[in-house]
Amino acid sequence: MLTELTNDDDRGQVGIGTLIVFIAMVLVAAIAAGVLINTAGFLQSSAEETGQQSSDQVTNRLEVVNQVGTVTGGNVDTVDITVKKAPGAGNIDLSTTILQFVHSSGSSDLTYAETDSGNGEDFTVTSVQDQGGNSIQDPNPVLNDPADRAKIILDTDAIVGNGGLAEGDTATIQMNTQSGGTTQVRLVVPETLSGNSAVSL
Repeated sequence: MLTELTNDDDRGQVGIGTLIVFIAMVLVAAIAAGVLINTAGFLQSSAEETGQQSSDQVTNRLEVVNQVGTVTGGNVDTVDITVKKAPGAGNIDLSTTILQFVHSSGSSDLTYAETDSGNGEDFTVTSVQDQGGNSIQDPNPVLNDPADRAKIILDTDAIVGNGGLAEGDTATIQMNTQSGGTTQVRLVVPETLSGNSAVSL
């Protein structure tokens, strides 16, 4: 009769090898899971930041209340644009707002200045109604309350030249806040300015 001989030492070696492979697989899976978790966290953070920026571009913008031109020498030499925060907007710093003024004579990018330089490259700001605790003050006028009203003053004589906007002239102003919110204003000068010291545009 033949008896089957088994080698217990061989069986133990096979078991240890399987255990080593199993541990290696667990380590690889743990590393992969860590990478996936980190990647998911990064993507979530990026998505939240992008969403916030997109929301700011839509909501953090100016809303125009009215626009009036001062008539001097037969032309509109100064334009006053009264603005407020758009509904749902956060604080808007007018000192970081850029205005792009487009006219048939060309275009200009205007930045905030405490006083008008007369070079046609800036605008000034005065307070009309300040409910935000004297926030609309130089050197950083900020609209921080829905009831705040500020007046943006443009020296169109310096920007356009030739005394400013003439009868029947048109111009477009795009106001860009720091967060990227944009508001477009269209100025239309009446066909006749005779006898007027100020006109609605």
